Amino acid sequence: MIVKALRVGLGQLIVFLDFITRPRKQKRSAAAQKQVEQAAKGLTLYQFHACPFCVKTRRTLHRLNVPVALRDARKNEQDRQTLLNEGGKIKVPCLRIEENGKTTWMYESKVIIDYLNKRFAAA
Repeated sequence: MIVKALRVGLGQLIVFLDFITRPRKQKRSAAAQKQVEQAAKGLTLYQFHACPFCVKTRRTLHRLNVPVALRDARKNEQDRQTLLNEGGKIKVPCLRIEENGKTTWMYESKVIIDYLNKRFAAA
């Protein structure tokens, strides 16, 4: 019980620190931002709100100004089942990429962040 309370408290501290130190959003022309928003329609991030690796991934999304649908695999049983059934495991963060009729499930915050930086940093 003490460990759970400590984990919850630490998670909330991480979320708070993220909020007060959040990076600025990347500025783009309206046309370029519209292209990014169109490209991001096929992306969904499965995450836990207070997971440090998920916070790190969401910070990158915020910095790159990429609007991605967020799914809470801890609090929403349907999202958790989708992650397990389609992604193969309950591990977060996980980026679901739907492109050209194909779905890819990308795990590991570092891999996801590298993908986002390559795809959206110069856009």
